[in-house]
Amino acid sequence: MKQIYFFNEGNRDMRTLLGGKGANLAEMTQLGLPVPSGFTITTEVCHAFQANHGELPAGLMTELKASLIELEKRADKKFNDPENPLLVSVRSGAPISMPGMMDTILNLGLNDQTVQGLAKLTNNERFAWDCYRRLIQMFGNVVFQIPEQRFEKELSAVKADRHATSDLDLTTDDLKEIVKRYHNVYLEEINRPFPQSATEQLTEAISAVFTSWNNDRAIVYRELHHISETLGTAVNVQMMAFGNSGDDSGTGVAFSRSPVTGENRLFGEFLKNAQGEDVVSGVRTPKPIQELADEEPEIYEQFRAITEQLEQHYHDMQDVEFTIEHGKLFLLQTRDGKRTPKAAVKVAVDQVKEGLINKEQALLRIDPEQISQLLHPEFTAEQLKTKDVLATGLPASPGAASGEIQITAAAAKAANDAGHKVVLVRQDTSPEDISGMIASSAIVTSRGGMTSHAAVVARGMGTCGVVGCAALNVSEEDQCVYVGDQKLPVGTVISVDGTTGNLYVGEIEADSAAHDENLQQILDWAKEAGEVAVYANADTPADFEQALRFEAAGIGLTRTEHMFFAPERLIEMRRLIVAKTAEDRKPALAALKEMQTEDFKALYRLAEGKTVTVRLLDPPLHEFLPHDEKELNETAADLQVPVEDLRKRVVALKEVNPMLGLRGSRLAVTMPDVYAMQVDAIISAAFALQDEHILVKPHIMLPLIASKIEMEVLRNRISDQIDAACEEVGRELHYQVGTMIELPRACIEADGIAENADFFSFGTNDLTQLTFGYSRDDIGQFLPAYLEKGLLPADPFNTLDQTGVGELMEMAVTRGREEKHSLPIGVCGEVGGDPSSMQFFDRIGIDYVSCSPFRVPVALLASAQAALKHQYRYREQKEQK
Repeated sequence: MKQIYFFNEGNRDMRTLLGGKGANLAEMTQLGLPVPSGFTITTEVCHAFQANHGELPAGLMTELKASLIELEKRADKKFNDPENPLLVSVRSGAPISMPGMMDTILNLGLNDQTVQGLAKLTNNERFAWDCYRRLIQMFGNVVFQIPEQRFEKELSAVKADRHATSDLDLTTDDLKEIVKRYHNVYLEEINRPFPQSATEQLTEAISAVFTSWNNDRAIVYRELHHISETLGTAVNVQMMAFGNSGDDSGTGVAFSRSPVTGENRLFGEFLKNAQGEDVVSGVRTPKPIQELADEEPEIYEQFRAITEQLEQHYHDMQDVEFTIEHGKLFLLQTRDGKRTPKAAVKVAVDQVKEGLINKEQALLRIDPEQISQLLHPEFTAEQLKTKDVLATGLPASPGAASGEIQITAAAAKAANDAGHKVVLVRQDTSPEDISGMIASSAIVTSRGGMTSHAAVVARGMGTCGVVGCAALNVSEEDQCVYVGDQKLPVGTVISVDGTTGNLYVGEIEADSAAHDENLQQILDWAKEAGEVAVYANADTPADFEQALRFEAAGIGLTRTEHMFFAPERLIEMRRLIVAKTAEDRKPALAALKEMQTEDFKALYRLAEGKTVTVRLLDPPLHEFLPHDEKELNETAADLQVPVEDLRKRVVALKEVNPMLGLRGSRLAVTMPDVYAMQVDAIISAAFALQDEHILVKPHIMLPLIASKIEMEVLRNRISDQIDAACEEVGRELHYQVGTMIELPRACIEADGIAENADFFSFGTNDLTQLTFGYSRDDIGQFLPAYLEKGLLPADPFNTLDQTGVGELMEMAVTRGREEKHSLPIGVCGEVGGDPSSMQFFDRIGIDYVSCSPFRVPVALLASAQAALKHQYRYREQKEQK
């Protein structure tokens, strides 16, 4: 098996084998661009290296020796030759770009003899010793893990002795002294000298680069960007081009367009008389690339033309690394440039307008999660540079905000009413906290996962949120929040970054999100391409208005329980719950019906004929009841009942596992008048909108259905109620009654349930809970460990578990449509905006997803990408046949 390829033997289609850097160096070589000669050791060698526990595979050294002889011929220099030395760089290059995550070594091949030969050859002794001290430092850090600071300490000491303000102020003698000190560092730190054999340097460097595939920063980067650990890295061995060889030399990095704004102009920096690490390390301040036009106009024009050629060739914005050696330009790398979300959408739209790519390519190029960042305020990197992180949790809802700490919903609302910005900090939240959550600029909890109550509500409101921040201890008794030994009293101002999960002490001014015409264009194209429709989870008119601004197709889930927590509603809900008989419940039901009717009218009016799916009451009744003695006394006074009677009722409703107890459709069986009230409110609202000439086709969803007979009984009861109401007033009302599939048993009996269901909607949160046996509110206690140890590939409440939960869903889809061929099926939950989950939904035939309003744009793009990838796979299969 061939293990090494010269650049002229490869091309950009070989990136899996040659890595991105090697493939692009090969492609540029094929284009005739000025690339220093070299070769690539393949990713297959990396796999073998890992399998051999850090040993280079058999046969590589023979092939490497032959490749070096060929490179010597091309360079007209010799490796390890004291008079005419060949120096090389050794650089990593994974199939997917991972900037700065793995290791590089420059100037390899220098030693105590060849440094003198290089000095004579170039007639530049200072340059030679500068290269040598750079090699010793990089080699020691990369190969032997000698701390960078150990070398910097010696460099700084010499600079201080010589009163040098910059590396360029150091003389040849100064550099020789630094090399001497660096040699001593090796003896002190690892008890062995710097290797003088160039061949030993090369083999050690190759092994170090392969090893760096699994260094800490590379692992973290792969996890962050969902890059497979099985890809491995290639190693590129390339003849050195010296940007530090004098004032007519230099190095730099530039983008063919601005990676910050997307503006179509050359963007980058360069340094004269420098090597690449000088630019990226920040030890010297580089100049804007435009200044190169004044200093070296011919070089600048050549480089500008090449970047334009590369962008046209690759059909994307390019990130190009270059070196100038004695007035001659060399290209060391090109790759698709990393860019901000704002730049990503602008570049994509502009390149479609320019004819460089088509709309489908533009849609596939943008990470859906990037869109989310364009919709929320954010802290800038410059602002955070001087800030220490107070604590870190799970980034539940994007955005950024500052405010004073409040630890109860009532206090948060009161502070907001008084004109203060508030951050609600709780151990966890419940539906009863909704008034305080609405009043808060940010929501933080010490417990809970990405689909906990706090996370779901925060995303739904577009409020930035951080959950599962285990370092926080909220003490209502002390009226403060503890972070370790640090005490933050109520009223302390903190800042919350919902994009990173970080908290900071003090106020940080967030940049507001502005309307972006390029984003709107992307979303318009996404709606044309997507096959899975996108609806919104919306419980209030404000939620729905926001979703409609993002062009949601309607409401896929209205959670009626969220409508009962305003004070005037909560008291009636509590009156209903504590009533002992159906007769006693009637006054509360009448009051609640009136409120619910107005709720539904407002949503139907905004919908203007779009689908509004109302889920009947779902949560356990205990969530509406008082939770402590103070609240118990206040509620008893409001209800005008003895405190002891109320306490008994609260105790009677207490359940060992309330999420598996009296909730959902079980409530319809035991207290049928509650669901009857809600259906009555839906009917009344629909009739009222008919009078306003607005078309309404109510979609009513039964939660937590477990069996065919349960669905049949409750469906018939609702249908009888609606049909009787229509007959009484002489009207027609087109309606649908469906169910939320959230129990494994419902998936198994989906065909029987479908007999009496007009639609299915998967409740992925509960289905995931009950399939895994994980509590979505408590998963934060063990999820980080499971992810770190590879026991879970991702948070299953954020990215669908296709192997388990997905199998149940696919079974339900198949069985449901065997009974009803055209049965509409949707998914409610934040996984609707997850790209990999959306591809699965597209494959199994899901008709729509429903997610929080601020996830609608993300889901629209994910839907388009899923459809396009499905089409491309179909075309490939057809071509193969």
